[in-house]
Amino acid sequence: MTTSPVSPTALLTRLRSARMTPKVLRTEVLAGLVVALALIPEAISFSIIAGVDPSVGLFASFTMAVVISVAGGRPAMISAATGAIALVVAPLARDHGLGYLIATVILGGLFQIALGALGVAKLMRFVPRSVMVGFVNALAILIFMAQVPELVDVPWMVYPLVVAALLIMIFFPRLTKVVPAPLVTIIALTALTIGAGIAVPTVGDKGALPSSLPVPGLPDVPFTLDTLKLIAPFALALALVGLMESLMTAKLVDDLTDTRSNKTRESIGQGIANVVTGFFGGMGGCAMIGQTMINVKNGARTRLSTFLAGVFLMILCIVFGPIVSDMPMAALVAVMVLVAFGTFDWHSVAPATLKRMPTGEITVMTVTVAVVVATDNLAVGVVIGTITAMVIFARRVAHLATVTALVDPDGDQVVYTVNGELFFASSNDLVHQFDYAGDPTKVVIDMTDAHVWDASSVAALDAITTKYAARGKTVEIIGLNEHSAKMHSALTGELTGSH
Repeated sequence: MTTSPVSPTALLTRLRSARMTPKVLRTEVLAGLVVALALIPEAISFSIIAGVDPSVGLFASFTMAVVISVAGGRPAMISAATGAIALVVAPLARDHGLGYLIATVILGGLFQIALGALGVAKLMRFVPRSVMVGFVNALAILIFMAQVPELVDVPWMVYPLVVAALLIMIFFPRLTKVVPAPLVTIIALTALTIGAGIAVPTVGDKGALPSSLPVPGLPDVPFTLDTLKLIAPFALALALVGLMESLMTAKLVDDLTDTRSNKTRESIGQGIANVVTGFFGGMGGCAMIGQTMINVKNGARTRLSTFLAGVFLMILCIVFGPIVSDMPMAALVAVMVLVAFGTFDWHSVAPATLKRMPTGEITVMTVTVAVVVATDNLAVGVVIGTITAMVIFARRVAHLATVTALVDPDGDQVVYTVNGELFFASSNDLVHQFDYAGDPTKVVIDMTDAHVWDASSVAALDAITTKYAARGKTVEIIGLNEHSAKMHSALTGELTGSH
């Protein structure tokens, strides 16, 4: 059963019930403002990664934040334009244009609503930690690689500006964390380049910023089956990547705040937000781990901070648009390099960690990263990584099923004790662990410490019984637990077609 999104009126009612005291209100407003300030450079940078005008990313951040504050399932979590979504839609925007990107965002949102209603949030528990780590590391690598073109064939002054920006972002937080270091960096470098007349590429070179609020409209694409075939793979990738990142972030906020969120509602809410964002001309988005951490660590705990982050973002863009246009690209490149550096899980590749980690876990993480970097598709990497983890797990568990034999002193009976989990991988070798020719006439197979999981295991037991019967010997299977007994009674003798 899913929970329907609340209305704005219900949102206000919930805020009142959450004891919105003056102190809490001040905390929520200031946290929302800080997040909005930090969102501007990142939204613009993600727009550039996606190959669209900055306004497309800014509109997406505005609509995503406002809609998810009402429809989402995790209060205080920030959703906006993200690098993960930008990387998914970038090839489509580059090859086919903005109209197809917008259509993809809308279809991706519909996919998310459907997946959320089907309970996809519950499937996240099957994604191993090693895949999650590989996902994060691959995202960091792709974000960094996306900055390289901005550092090629540019005026030489870009390089010292990038270095200066990195130094500011590294050392400024030691003075104060009230104002985000990326914002300070951008303001400082913008003032420097304007004041000193330094000619370097600017945000304005990438496209015009919005001067008014976004208005709804339909994507400029032909509504044909060919269009659907073109955008559907990208839309599904957008839906999966967005849900993965959002559900990961929701779990992180749950742990930090000692509260529980409604993951199903969050999944559906992400879809609704992307559909609305698409109709308003945005590039789509999902939860932002970095901005959410800023919000939560500044004390925000309600939906109000998320709502205000979106509202403040549009106010800053519309009122201060000309200034934003003069921001040097060097500053934004530095911001994204540091975001990539901070996103990468360096502990996961530390020599001490690698020595302790099982080889299988390292393999899964490496495969996930390699596939994502090779395909530029985070969803494909996660799927391949998860399949790799399942195969490694199956191989590992397959060796845990053991068989021991104990012959009665009088030699009339042998008892085989089976221990472990029996499924398609482990049951294949089960048939070869019995002495059909040398055993006495009565054979007992004790399954007390085993569990039958699938038809392959029942077929293996049938094969064992058949081999003994061919030699005139009887087999008794004992100790089956309730689940195993039901599966065995339902399938035994039914799998070979020879009954």
